[in-house]
Amino acid sequence: MTDLDLGGGYVARPISLEAYREACARLEDRIFGGNSLYAFDLPVRPAPPVGDSWNWGVYHGAELIGWHHAHALDGRTVYMADTGLLPEHQGRGVYSRLLPHLLAAFRTAGFTLVQSHHRATNNAVIVPKLRAGFHLQGLNAYEGGVNAALTLSLDDTYRQAMHVRSGLRAPSGEAARRLGLPDTPAPTLADAPSLPLPPEAESGVDLGGGYGLHRVPTATYREVYAQLETSAYDTDSFDWGDREPAPAPHGPLWSWLISHEDRVAGWQASRAWDTRTAYMVNTALLPAHRGQGVYTRLLPVVLDALRAEGYALVRSHHHLTNNAVIVPKLRAGFRFQGVQVDEHGVMAVLLLSFDPAYAAYMDRRSGLTRL
Repeated sequence: MTDLDLGGGYVARPISLEAYREACARLEDRIFGGNSLYAFDLPVRPAPPVGDSWNWGVYHGAELIGWHHAHALDGRTVYMADTGLLPEHQGRGVYSRLLPHLLAAFRTAGFTLVQSHHRATNNAVIVPKLRAGFHLQGLNAYEGGVNAALTLSLDDTYRQAMHVRSGLRAPSGEAARRLGLPDTPAPTLADAPSLPLPPEAESGVDLGGGYGLHRVPTATYREVYAQLETSAYDTDSFDWGDREPAPAPHGPLWSWLISHEDRVAGWQASRAWDTRTAYMVNTALLPAHRGQGVYTRLLPVVLDALRAEGYALVRSHHHLTNNAVIVPKLRAGFRFQGVQVDEHGVMAVLLLSFDPAYAAYMDRRSGLTRL
């Protein structure tokens, strides 16, 4: 393989397993020295042999400033075991530019799945992975702390099967056949009625592109939600039928409508979870308004409002494979905290702290830092 030009004076080139190990011995304290690891005694048994491996050195000019090591786990899975960059070269987008080259090499080698683990609060690595198509799969605790498990499918059908497992999509077509499930095409979204922004909506915040975010009374939000729900959601959730729900949780609820040119384009609702935590219950954009960055732009407005109410933490849940929402949340400072299974499917639990001391505490709990 020839050198990979990563831009900005950076290149990656293949190196031997021995050269990778020598680089680790020489540089890993500078790269990973701030992490918290459990100190095992010396091993009493030899390590199993490494399968086929791929090793790249990352260079800036003639200087080796980082690496990537991956190895085969089985006949269809490659494991991205170790990536490191010296601190002075981090935050320059090198990892994001290296990643597609690595994935192309694994695809060419015939693998179906790519797996990796990262400290659960290490958004600097998790976000580029999710943007490249990886999905969150769970958490595991090990000697390095608490890790987020990620998997990328290089096979489109398996990717659809992951969406089925999370509840984001109903089983259909080839994915349904391979899962052994009945073919159940996703429900067709109802045509969205054009609703004018109600007169009781506050003047709101300009989100750009003709969009605005407006506080409304809870009753107004619920009325709009009832009219537009079938136009906004096509996920695969359990139907409770005619079962009468228990009373809603007590506590304040804050409601916003998203407008576009004075018509309703979506909504956001949040409520108290406990005495220090607000919960982002429900956000939706009608299909015609997705993919335009509206969610990313409304997030800081909603978070500022919840912070002004006195809450220290903000919690939310999302389908585990719904990167379109999880990525903006992580970029806004949320951290992956766990997985729960409920009537909606397999959900990622995210948490944002407005208190930098608590955020640092979370980094220590995950093993990302020692402080």
